[in-house]
Amino acid sequence: MIPLEDEYGDIVRKAGRGLGVDVRTLDLDDVGAVARALRLDAGKLAASKAGSWYPGVDLPADVRHHPQDPHPSNGYVFFIAGTQRAALVDPAGIPGNLLRMLRDGAYNLQYILITHRHADHCDAAGDVAAAFPDATVVMHRADVGAIGALGERALLVRDGEDLPFGDEARIRMIHTPGHTDGSVSYLFASTVFTGDTLFAGSVGGAYAEVATYEDVLNSVRSKLFTLPDETVVLPGHGPPTTVALERAHNPFF
Repeated sequence: MIPLEDEYGDIVRKAGRGLGVDVRTLDLDDVGAVARALRLDAGKLAASKAGSWYPGVDLPADVRHHPQDPHPSNGYVFFIAGTQRAALVDPAGIPGNLLRMLRDGAYNLQYILITHRHADHCDAAGDVAAAFPDATVVMHRADVGAIGALGERALLVRDGEDLPFGDEARIRMIHTPGHTDGSVSYLFASTVFTGDTLFAGSVGGAYAEVATYEDVLNSVRSKLFTLPDETVVLPGHGPPTTVALERAHNPFF
C-alpha cells in the first residue's frame, strides 16, 4: 500500500506556508481553530489527524506504475490495449530501471509526458529520449528549461490541447499552474495524471516563480474538480484516488 503523501502535520505546514501563517502560533490539537486559521475544512482535517481515511483506489487496467528510485515519486506508463502504443509520464530516477521496464513491456513509446520541472519528475528525460528517438517529448513552455537541450525538440503544448494517441485515442493537456508555473496534468480516457498539483488528501506546495498557492487551489477547483467524479487521479506522489473522493475528503477544499 502506497502511503499518503501528506499527513496532518504536512498539511498544516503546507497551508501555513501558502498563506504566510506561522503555524508555531497555533494549537495543533485544536483542529477547528487550525482549520479556521488556515482556511481548511475542519471535518476533513480531523480525519487526516486521526488517520482515518485512505482512498483505496485500484490502478486502471491500462496503466502501469513504477517507482522512480532513488526519488520517492511515482512514474506511470499508460497504453492502448492490444497495440502496446504507450506514453510515459514523468521520466525520473535511475535511467536503466526505466529503460528495462519499457523494454520488458515491449512498449511502442509515442510520448514522454512531463508534468513539471522538478528533478524527481524529469531527470531521466534525456536518457529515455535517446533510447526512444521517435517518442515525442511533451512539456509546458514555462518549465521546459529544466530538460536543457532536450527542450529544443519538445512539443510545447497549450492548455486544453489534445494530442493524438494511436489511431483514435486522445491525450488532453491541462495547464494546472501553482506548484510550478508550467505544471500540467494529462487526461487519458477516465484517468488524469496530476504530477504534484493534486495528491490523495492534499495538494502540492507552491514553488513557482509567478504562480501562487491560490493558483494551486484554483487549478484543482476549476480544472481538475470539473472532471467527472469517477475520474481516477494518479498523482506524482502517494496513492491513486478519484475526483469524487478528493472533493469529499481533501482538507484544502
